[in-house]
Amino acid sequence: MELTFVMQICREALLLILVLSGPPILTSLVVGLAISIFQATTQIQEQTLTFVPKIVLVFAILGLMGPWMISQVILFTQRIYSAIPKIIGV
Repeated sequence: MELTFVMQICREALLLILVLSGPPILTSLVVGLAISIFQATTQIQEQTLTFVPKIVLVFAILGLMGPWMISQVILFTQRIYSAIPKIIGV
């Protein structure tokens, strides 16, 4: 097993994590920023005002993008399984 091959697998796994976690995190960031601006302008300091919309929209994004996310994880897993002979040197 070559070190470069292992590094390539790790790089692909980390990139997949970043790609899959990007949409929910960016959604939460944008919604949080919009609500913070709204709270600053209206001087409403309610904690649930930030939490509830964020959690609802993150779940909505996960529901909409869930099939695509699962297919990406399945493709990555299939590539890893097909590389097992190369890993063990058969």
